[in-house]
This record gives sequence, structure tokens and C-alpha cells, in this order.
Amino acid sequence: MLTVSELQDTHFSYHDIDDGNLERVARLVRKDLKANRVPARLTTHRDRRAALDGADYVINCTRIGGLEAFATDIDIPLKYGVDQCVGDTLCAGGIMYGQRNIPCVLEFQSDMVELCNHHRPGGPLFLNYANPMAMNTWASVDAYTRGEGIATVGLCHGVEGGWRQIADALSRFHGEPEAMEVPSDAEEWIERNPHRRLVDIAAAGINHQTWYVTILYKGRGVGPEELLAAFESHPSLTATEKVRIDVLRRFGVYSTESNGHLSEYLPWYRKRPHETRDWIDLSSWINGETGGYLRVCTEGRNWFVSDYPRWLEEAGGPIRACDRSSEHGSYIIEALETGRIYRGHFNVRNNGVISNLPDDCIVEAPGFVDRSGIHMTAGIRLPQACAATCAASVNVQRMAVDAARSGDVLLLKQAMLHDPLVGAVCNPEEVWQMTDEMLLAQASWLPQYVARGAIDAARERLATAEQDGSRVALRDWRGAARVDPKPVDTLRSTPDTSIMEADKSNTGKSRGNSRSND
Repeated sequence: MLTVSELQDTHFSYHDIDDGNLERVARLVRKDLKANRVPARLTTHRDRRAALDGADYVINCTRIGGLEAFATDIDIPLKYGVDQCVGDTLCAGGIMYGQRNIPCVLEFQSDMVELCNHHRPGGPLFLNYANPMAMNTWASVDAYTRGEGIATVGLCHGVEGGWRQIADALSRFHGEPEAMEVPSDAEEWIERNPHRRLVDIAAAGINHQTWYVTILYKGRGVGPEELLAAFESHPSLTATEKVRIDVLRRFGVYSTESNGHLSEYLPWYRKRPHETRDWIDLSSWINGETGGYLRVCTEGRNWFVSDYPRWLEEAGGPIRACDRSSEHGSYIIEALETGRIYRGHFNVRNNGVISNLPDDCIVEAPGFVDRSGIHMTAGIRLPQACAATCAASVNVQRMAVDAARSGDVLLLKQAMLHDPLVGAVCNPEEVWQMTDEMLLAQASWLPQYVARGAIDAARERLATAEQDGSRVALRDWRGAARVDPKPVDTLRSTPDTSIMEADKSNTGKSRGNSRSND
């Protein structure tokens, strides 16, 4: 935001429930502000309401339960045969992540109605970066339509990484690999992202199941045969993107999402442990490693705490436009405040944006932003296979959102049962007992279920199953492709396999830290 002259007097108001985290990040930011002599100011707050008072924009980057809860999202489903790479959007982990986050998102919405700045044109805006993206945004939009929240947009950088891959694959296929080289003296952001010169795209679907429905290479259309040939001849993507290339082969459309993410949203690639390794690559967590994102987040947390003094010492460098990341948030705020048009892909309520998905679901699709708001392209029609895949997930999301709001255990279990990967691996009783076990493990972050007596009931059901012999057989395994977290010393010596890989894979920018979600 501070690369935009009109935004340099912004008041940043940070809130965290952890004093240590809040102070560490604040010191980094304040050093940057002082070194660059900008009029922006930063205040920090343990009290969320104090942080929200008078806000024009609210950016949500929460992971309720932190890494402790995240570990149970991965480890408990493994006992029932459900092998996830990320577990933060769909599947067993993503559904439970939504049960923890949605009640807090609704509390945020309630506070924002009362406290945010409703006098600015268009009113305040909630920018949700937290996963599960579609579920959090769905709950937020519902609150807004009931008059209990503020306008919401969901944001994810997934489209950017695949866009870069497509440009790389096509330029190599046509004998122009140098077109992807980045000039060392580039001053403009676009020079750091050469795919934007080569390839124009439009992507549509639901978050993490978005599809490149239009691809232009140097101004001409690219069909599925040409795209598949380009990927199948690529020297490294053939190893790292096996799931995405196989889906391209069968659907005729390339997915925006990484190999590891995509593999867990479908019922076909991770259901047989002895076949899972055939579809993934262990050179980076994002290619399909079991619990890969949990590992990389754990490493990143350890690295941050250990090396914070060095990070603080290095802070205070120049704020330059060429270092601006591709994350949507600052560009949206710039467009709303200045009227400069920004085009991107946003998560909003469908309402006809994608004609063959339900109107009530949250879709990710092209749009543009100007001073008057966010404007979406309407009437997009997905290929039938893409729409069918998205629709299966939409139905799970709808049930999971309703369960998170109400604390309805039966609805939660039905959402689990209909999840594509869970349903491919587990029988109904396994789903029921797995859900009970996850409820028990995460009770500290599930007040809606505690209030309905659901936690005690789950404990009683599992105890009865142990006594009468109806407890399902559990697996004692680490998954098909588990890698242990690396110690900080190893991360320092091999940063390309560390937490930095998350940033390089998704945003093309790394400072040693990663988003807490995606």
C-alpha cells in the first residue's frame, strides 16, 4: 500500500490475541515506516473492537487454533486413511478449519457493523484472506445480506502461479524460453512478472478449483491440445504437476491450483496409498507431500521466532513499486481510493457470474475495481466437467457453513460424508467416528458445539464404541509421503526447500515469511 502515494498517510491498526506476535510484527513495520519517512502510522491492539473502530478496510488473516489445531486437521484424518497435503479448504481438515473460523468471522462482522466507518462512499469493506476461503466468505456475505455485516470480498493468489506456469510452458514449447527471463535491472513490477506480457487469461470456478477458461498467447487463442502438448514437453512441470496435467488431459482445462491442493479436492488421486506417490513430487511441499503445508508453516514459525533479531536488523529497506507483491488487497484499496482501475480475480457470491453453478455459492471469477466498487463479469459458463467438480465441493461447503453457524453435528458429519476425498476413502461409520474424534480434539475452538452439548455427546459415543467393540479400525501411519519439519539451521542453508517455497510458488515474492493460509 505504501508504494501508492495517495495511501502513504494510511493508519494501520493491527490486532492479534498474542502479545509476542503483535509486538514482533509491529517493530518490523515501524522500522520500515521510519526508514522511508512516510506519514503512515501504526497502532497495535489486543482489543479487537479498539482495532476496528473507524476502519475503512478490514483484512482478515486468521487461523483459529493456530498450528495446534492445524495438526489435528492432518493427523486425525490420517488414522482413518484420509491423506491430505494442505487440509485448509476442503476435505476433513478444511471442513473443521471452517468450523473454527466461521464463528469468529461472524463475530468480526457484528463488531464491524457497529464500529467501522460507514460514512465513506460504498461503506467499509472486509477483505478475507483466511481459509477456508469460500466458506469464510460465504458466511460473511450471508451476514451482510441479513444486515449483520459489511461488504465482503475473498482474495487468493492462486491464479497467479498457474498463469506463470502456462506462460513458461508455452514459451518453451514455441522455442522462446528467454521470454520468461526477468531483467536484472527491472524497475517496474510487470518486468518482474513476464507472464503478464506473454499470456492473457481469464479464470473462473470456486476458490482452489478455478479453471483457466480463456488463454491467449501473444494475442491468439490457445486450445487444449496445444496447452497439453506444451505441458507434456516441459522439462520440470511434467514431474511436479502430474495431477494438474492429468486433469488437463481429461477435462481439456488447466486448474489454477497447485498439484498438492488439487489432488486432495478430487476423489481420484489420493485414495489408494500405494498410488499416491505416483501423482506427487517431493521436491516441494506444494506438489503433494502429506501434511506439507503443516510442515512448512511449522518450519516458518520456528524460523521466525529463531531469526527474528536478524529480520529486525534487516528491516527498514526502501519501499519501491518494483517490490510490490501481486496480492490483490492493496490494488483493490488503491482502485477504490483513487479510481485507477484494477483487474483481478475475486471471490464473491455467484448470482449469475457463473451460469452453471448455484447462485448462492461463492465463486472466483474475473472482475475489475474502480472508485465505485467491485464489478464482476457475468454469464460465464464452465465446461461441464469443471462445473460438476465445483458443484460437488459447493454442496459440501454449504453444509459445512450451516453446521459452523448452528453447531449441528449431524449436518457436519453429512458434509464430511459428501466430501470427495473423504467419501472415496471412508465408509459412513468411519466418517462418523472421525468427526467425533476431531470435535473432541478441537473443542477449545468450537464454542457453538460446546453450547449444544455436542462435545460431551461425541465423547460418550466414542467411549461406547470402545466398550462394545464397534470402534472402527484405525491406521498407525504417517501417510503416503510425510516429511519431517527441518531444523532452522537446515532452513538457513537450503532456503529453496523451506517456508520461502510457499511464497515463491504462489506470489513470486519471498521475504522468508508466508501467508498463514493458502
